[in-house]
Amino acid sequence: MKKLILVRHAKSDWPEGVDDFDRPLAERGKEDAPRMAQYLDHKGVSIDALISSPANRAYSTCLFFHKTYKDAEMSTASVLYNAREHDFLSVINQIDDVHDSVALFSHNNGISNFANLFSGNDIISFPTCGVAGFEIDIDSWSNFDEEKCSLKYFYSPKEIE
Repeated sequence: MKKLILVRHAKSDWPEGVDDFDRPLAERGKEDAPRMAQYLDHKGVSIDALISSPANRAYSTCLFFHKTYKDAEMSTASVLYNAREHDFLSVINQIDDVHDSVALFSHNNGISNFANLFSGNDIISFPTCGVAGFEIDIDSWSNFDEEKCSLKYFYSPKEIE
């Protein structure tokens, strides 16, 4: 059994003259990301690896999670920026099988579309710093099968306030 945690980056800022890729987290994002990571940890959610879009706002969110999940391996995957459903699959299929619980940090609309493929529910609004946790009945990430996924939880920062 593998566990996949999808995390949309925390609330970001839109400073004038800054490219989309380089947008920083807003103050609210800097509050929500560590709070969400601590909430998941308090709920007993383990994370072995953190894989992030290299965009500033997603990577910064991932760094906040890494402060809580210090032992988790951390990396980036460029395809998670402006990702489509098949991009998520390409990352998942390459995850080392030593990791049983992996968090992917990405952006909307891709992360919502990917989650909706197999959630059984429509996560119509995947809010910033929203987290969806899935269990997948597989032994190897290379055998990822959306038919074997089940949504176990979905949290938004507003729910945990």
